[in-house]
Amino acid sequence: MSGESAARTGGPDLESGSEGGGARSHLGSSASCIAAAPALGKNAYLRCLIVDDSEDFLASASSLLESQGLEIVARASSRAEALDLAETLEPDVALIDIVLGDEDGIALTRQLAERAPATRIILISSYALDDLGELMTESPAVGFLPKSALGATAIARLLG
Repeated sequence: MSGESAARTGGPDLESGSEGGGARSHLGSSASCIAAAPALGKNAYLRCLIVDDSEDFLASASSLLESQGLEIVARASSRAEALDLAETLEPDVALIDIVLGDEDGIALTRQLAERAPATRIILISSYALDDLGELMTESPAVGFLPKSALGATAIARLLG
């Protein structure tokens, strides 16, 4: 398993020699855009896929959400990778950034809903909901979270 693949699936980080992708070493500026929230109770168990084109954000969000009781089953930085992982791993929820570099996160939500219908989708972005206009209505996502409000409690609240 390569260091990049290991980091994305939460395995050992070959560069730092630690478990969990060495996310704590990447908490610098990326973590400041993620809100801390109380951990979910032991009975709340969600398997999560995170899709974002920023490796630093993937590491920071994974570390935060794992510390709050979510299981991060994988991380993806492209549409193709996200679709493959969602079909293979069947996560309970996928957190998808609206802007994935040159790719469209909204289009990905439609594809993911077709190929992994049991996975519930939450859109995430550094943009505010007001800035996204009609994009949300065009998506099968159950909701939206700004990256600054990302946390296990907010995810659980959106999933009902």
